[in-house]
This record gives sequence, C-alpha cells and structure tokens, in this order.
Amino acid sequence: MERRGWMIVAIILCLIVFSSGRELKVKVKHTHQYHQMATYNHTLARILVEYASAVYLSDLTELFTWTCSRCDHLTKGFEIIDLIVDVKRCLQAFVGVAKDLNATVIAFRGTQESSIQNWVEDLYWKQLDIDYPGIDNAMVHHGFYTAYNNTILRPGVLNAVKKAMDWYGKVEIIVTGHSMGGAMAAFCGLDLSLALGEQNVQVMTFGQPRIGNAAFASYYSKVVPNTIRVTNGHDIVPHLPPYYHYFPQKTYHHFPREVWLHTIGFGSLVYTDEKVCDDSGEDPSCSRSVAGNSILDHLTYYGVQMGCETSGTCRIVMDPRISAFVQKDLEGNLVLSKDLSAPVVKLKTDLADQGSLL
Repeated sequence: MERRGWMIVAIILCLIVFSSGRELKVKVKHTHQYHQMATYNHTLARILVEYASAVYLSDLTELFTWTCSRCDHLTKGFEIIDLIVDVKRCLQAFVGVAKDLNATVIAFRGTQESSIQNWVEDLYWKQLDIDYPGIDNAMVHHGFYTAYNNTILRPGVLNAVKKAMDWYGKVEIIVTGHSMGGAMAAFCGLDLSLALGEQNVQVMTFGQPRIGNAAFASYYSKVVPNTIRVTNGHDIVPHLPPYYHYFPQKTYHHFPREVWLHTIGFGSLVYTDEKVCDDSGEDPSCSRSVAGNSILDHLTYYGVQMGCETSGTCRIVMDPRISAFVQKDLEGNLVLSKDLSAPVVKLKTDLADQGSLL
C-alpha cells in the first residue's frame, strides 16, 4: 500500500508539471500574437492625415517653412528636414520632426486629382509583374515599387532619416501617405526596417491600393507589424488592383491591419464608425463588404481634404529666396535640405508678388 501511495503521488506531481508546461506555452503564444497586432489610435490618425494632406501642396516655399494653409492645425510646429521632389514623375515626399509626437515623420504625395480617373482605370487591368527581392513567391506592383525604390525618393528619404537620427537620436519613425502615396509609404516602411534595421517604424496610410500578393503581404506584416491602413466608406482605391478570392495566392492581397471608416444609422441619427478589422488584411466585414465605387470617398478622410488644392498638371511654386537650400540633380529633381544646426527658416511670402512658377 505504501508503494502504491508513492506511485499515486508521483503521478499527481507529473500531471501538475505537464499541466503547468502547457499553460506556460499558451501564455507565451498569446503574448507573441498580441505584440504582432497593430493598435489603432484615433488621435494619431487625425494628426497623420493632416501630414498626408499637406504633402500634396505644390508651394515648396510654404511646405519647406511649414507655413502652408494645411500646416497650422494638428501639425503646427512641425520642422521639415528635407523636401524631395521628383519633377519628371510628379512625385513628392518630406521628412521632418514632430516634437509633440517625439517622432520623425515621413509623408508621400499621392496621385494628382486630375489623373485619378485614368490611374484607377489602369489599376483594373494591372497585374503583378515583379518579384520582390529576397522572398520566395512574393510579387508586387511594378509601378508602386518603382515609384519609391527607383527614383530620387528613396535615397532622399534615407539620407534625411539618417540626418534626423544623427541630430535627434533614435526616435520613432512614422511613415504616412494617401492613395499612391500610401503605397510608397508602405514600401518605405519596409525599406527602413530592412535597410536600416529599424525596429521602431510605424506606418499609417489612407486610401491605399493593394501593392502585392499574399506572400508579400505575409512577409510585410512580419517585418512591419505596426501598420494601419485606414479606408473610407466606398473608396474605390483600396479595392484596386482587384482581389480574386478564387486565386488567393496569385491575386493582389492587402496586408493588415485595416481600419474602416463608415457611416452607421438612419436619418438624423448618423455617425461615423471606426471599425478595427481582423489581421487577415482582407476582412470581409470591412471595406470589402461594400462596393468600391466612389472617388469622392477617396478624396476626404476624417473631414480632411486629400489631393491638390487646384486641379491641373503637376507644377511647382518656389520663392527665389530659398534657392540656397535647393540641390538639383542632372534630371532637374529637387531636394530642399535644411541644416539642422542653423536657425529655422522663416519667410513670409506673398506668392502673387514674389513666387516663381517652375
């Protein structure tokens, strides 16, 4: 009996040990998943959408000195370090420091409003056409990939980020953009995480199109987990290029995490809901639950106007007095660069009298 009693005690102890081991495994797994999921911050989204709006402006003087009409609300006090303009391709981005966020902010300009209709039509037919380097079976949209990686934007942004790190230290990096600017912001966030080994990169985009297939989306979400894609109502662009559910691995596929802005209610009892979607990237209960048929929903996020103030061809306005800050390459591309050890540039410009059109 005594021997049998010891055996029972031994069995109970083993069960306790095995039970504890299983519980520990579950807890570790849960913690890991929690850290991989981006958390939506409404206040931050309201701030970043203003940066994504401001980068559309063509007045380089007002942008560089942060005195533009879109620069005096939640982004007040922002200090631009470099403003990068690819003149030939009508691409634009800026890098600067937001002291209230304690972060370096990078913003990319989206498609010009006058060309959105043609651009949308092109995206209906555009197929995956470039292998993403270093990842098996991952493919991306050639145009979006090229717009960031094969233009003046990439070296300009990386140089400005390094300059900010040298001056301000390793603060958080936040990348944003609207429409095509969102696509470039995503590639930039991935690039910063890989090229610079940055772990504190956050990406938030607005009305961003799909940029790669499921293999790329999976890879992206592991490298840049702190990513939010905000979509709005029936905005057509997040539905493009099309997602074909019967070819899940070959078709374009969004990466997580989506936050869908949509109206709820009836009559006078209507309000905007901010639905935080699942971590699949293609939550059928979010923007995919409605038809993507609205360009108007694409042009306003959180009540903020996205796109250029005036329609027309790509143009640049610049005051001659900031020419000392301009670097121009052989193709005519521009980088307005600030010496961080010098005082902040302050110009009060009357464009009608002193501005010049390039």
